[in-house]
Amino acid sequence: MKKTLLSLFALAAMSASALAAEVKPALVYGTGGKFDKSFNEAAYAGAEKFKAETGTDYRDFEPTSDTQGEQAIRNFASRGFNPVVAVSFAWTSAMEKVAAEFPDTKFVIVDSVVDLPNVRSVVYKEEEGSYLVGLLAGMASKSGKFGFVGGMDIPLIRKFACGYVQGVKAAKADAQIFQNMVGTTGAAWNDPVRAGELTKNQIDQGADVIYAAAGASGLGVLQTAADNGKFSIGVDSNQNHLHPGKVLTSMVKRVDLAVYNAYKDTQGDKFTPGIQALGIKEDGVSAAIDDNNKSLITAEMQAAVEKAKADIIAGTVKVHDYMSDNSCPN
Repeated sequence: MKKTLLSLFALAAMSASALAAEVKPALVYGTGGKFDKSFNEAAYAGAEKFKAETGTDYRDFEPTSDTQGEQAIRNFASRGFNPVVAVSFAWTSAMEKVAAEFPDTKFVIVDSVVDLPNVRSVVYKEEEGSYLVGLLAGMASKSGKFGFVGGMDIPLIRKFACGYVQGVKAAKADAQIFQNMVGTTGAAWNDPVRAGELTKNQIDQGADVIYAAAGASGLGVLQTAADNGKFSIGVDSNQNHLHPGKVLTSMVKRVDLAVYNAYKDTQGDKFTPGIQALGIKEDGVSAAIDDNNKSLITAEMQAAVEKAKADIIAGTVKVHDYMSDNSCPN
């Protein structure tokens, strides 16, 4: 009996080891670069957290062009990596092709939806987080004029802008908001010089708070705003620390959770495909308040954000989703 129990325990241990060995994580970034202090770096943070907690290493790849994404996803899958996480809407068609070719591999795509039985699609309610930072911008502004600098001109970034406009106008109904996009190709995520020029133009028109939703290009927005004594708003990662006292807040988008959960769920044999939509209720988006900006956020501003969060969750405040009908009510 004793030998039988020992054999069962040994078998269970071997099975657990085999399960853990099957987790071979991979990560493909968007074209803005791993250390963009924003979207991609949030994904990196999630992978690093998993590695630190479990001791399981991962492989990653930084595409520099739109064609390299598909190559990287297929390369990882063909080499037995599982799960393979791709962060960017740009990899949608690549994911559709590759995931169909490797039905036994688990895939995750961030910021897009791929309807396949082995793919998890993680999308965010960016409009909700953008509403919160817009509300803070509206309460902090002295000029009543605001800026928004997006990266690539796509519906997803218009979604950020639309929520921001709605939040600003909830605080200042007569606000004037200037909007510019860095470009129309993937290069728009990594052009801080151009983003800085657009920011300066908005400042020259009177904007005193500028929201960047532009990946690594956004670093040019934050720098230019700081140089000109104006507030900026960061995005995706908490960027408050980049220019303490000058970044009003950051719209944090928990891309790190998408990556971490993909790896953790696969390790625990709890991976599920389908769509995950993360908003304020799910702690997927938020307005960052920390030691770097707390002196800029009054008690009244803090209370307004908390009320807005509760109202959005309750449905009494409805933030327009640009992706639903490609319009943005003023």
